[in-house]
Amino acid sequence: MAVKKLKEYLDNHQIKYVMIRHSLAYTMQEIASIAHVPGKDLAKAVLVHLDGNMAMAVLPATRHIDLPKLGGAAGAKTIRMATEPEFRDRFPECETGAMPPFGNLYDMPVYVDAMLELDKVIAFNAGTHVELIQMHYADYARLVKPKIAKFSSLGPRASAA
Repeated sequence: MAVKKLKEYLDNHQIKYVMIRHSLAYTMQEIASIAHVPGKDLAKAVLVHLDGNMAMAVLPATRHIDLPKLGGAAGAKTIRMATEPEFRDRFPECETGAMPPFGNLYDMPVYVDAMLELDKVIAFNAGTHVELIQMHYADYARLVKPKIAKFSSLGPRASAA
């Protein structure tokens, strides 16, 4: 039912968006290929703990999160990836791993990688492994009010020190 909740939220704010249905896919690379969306325009939500508090980091699917950079941007002393058991209950209406990048709807801060600001349009999981929502990045930023920072890289995931 996450799709319904998200669509209602967007409709209530008079946001224009496109729903994209695709065959079942779990990785962002698979989704980009199946849905014919460039990977750089596909936003993925990654859950992290910043000083023990859960937060959402949103970055292009083609990039990896750099935990030390995100921690620095957030002013956090400790940062680590959240595990599925830690965040699953925070998104009860979403399929695990398909959370939309609207942490504001789940009472958590949202950090967006500055690379996404370069995109006119972004697409993201709508709460299931078979649906995406595509919308203007400017509308997304206006609704979510994320903190913008540079915390992604093309290389392998960085570990927190």
